[in-house]
Amino acid sequence: MNTNGSDERTQVNGTTGRRALLGAAVLGAGGAVLGLPGAARAAEARQSGHGGLKSLPKPTIIGHRGASGYRPEHTFGSYELALDLGADIVEAGDLVPTKDGHLVCRHEPEIGGTTDVADHPEFAGRRTTKVLDGVPTTGWFTEDFTLAELKTLRAIERIPANRPHNTLYNGHWEIPTFEEVLKWQDEQTRRRGRQVWIYPETKHPTYFRKLGLGLEERVAKLLRKYGKDKRNSPVILQSFEPTSIQRLNTLVDNPLVVLLSAANTQPYDFVATGDPRTVADLITPKGLREIAGYAQGIGPTLDLVIPKDANGDFTTPSTLVADAHKVGLILHPYTMRNENPFLPPAYRKGSDVTGYGNVFPSFQAYFETGIDGVFSDNADTAVLAREAFVNG
Repeated sequence: MNTNGSDERTQVNGTTGRRALLGAAVLGAGGAVLGLPGAARAAEARQSGHGGLKSLPKPTIIGHRGASGYRPEHTFGSYELALDLGADIVEAGDLVPTKDGHLVCRHEPEIGGTTDVADHPEFAGRRTTKVLDGVPTTGWFTEDFTLAELKTLRAIERIPANRPHNTLYNGHWEIPTFEEVLKWQDEQTRRRGRQVWIYPETKHPTYFRKLGLGLEERVAKLLRKYGKDKRNSPVILQSFEPTSIQRLNTLVDNPLVVLLSAANTQPYDFVATGDPRTVADLITPKGLREIAGYAQGIGPTLDLVIPKDANGDFTTPSTLVADAHKVGLILHPYTMRNENPFLPPAYRKGSDVTGYGNVFPSFQAYFETGIDGVFSDNADTAVLAREAFVNG
């Protein structure tokens, strides 16, 4: 995806021939995905081995943007607290680029809701409206700032109405770069005496490629720089756009995960290329076999695992877990949160939008489906729920 220079697919860990063939096989016209023979075996191979996915506890607890239930998301304060609370993996990095081509960690390229940029009069003129994946969006965008400029900003809580206690920490941390995260990962691994895993995501890759700021090549270049581009590297890569995962599959050997939103939605790369398929098509046995040809897992929204009725209560679990496992894919659904509005009505306690409900039955229900892990804003709650589930 590098529109700024060299094609880095020509040499990756001495697997040039395999990667070239693989890229030709999976990058079909219009973003179509072609299944590969032995896809389940390929997924199994990439999950195994020393330090691979199979070395992680099950169900794996993934700190969603760190410990975002307690600290402003995508800050080192949030990341480190997630590890302190027992997360097996930290989702360190929703990756978006700066004007000068650096990758930084923000939930979205629009940073008005996650930084104090509105308090900086020198940047008032940068506020604008852009069409982001077909949606007019007003605010400040990372691609309009140099890294040096972004480093003058500080992170703030994204959903203060639900998490007013997090606003105590507004202004304490700057925006981390992906390169800083990779260095932090090594430092935390040494400090804690155990391997720290991270789970970066390419955000809006089609949008950024059209701006000449392709994400995948930048991700791959940094992973290779720090020796973290191999199948047993403690870095899982994810994206809501299947073609971004396909492209990464030609650049690095890391475990790869396709994120899936609601069944009636379309990945934006499909929209951009005229591919008519929806997420509902991708979670059929045929769609899952195709995904297994270039990825090792899926990250479905929780409602794809256990659908809800019109009132928001659980119904019968879907067959997604069994269908995905049948083709060798792992499942890491998203996102478990403790606050009342994010829970089924039966598990809420009162009507306070900042109050915690009884989240443990929800964890139990999802764990019983056989999922391999879960994203949670509250890693300590998730770890305790896992202990209760594993110990019966």
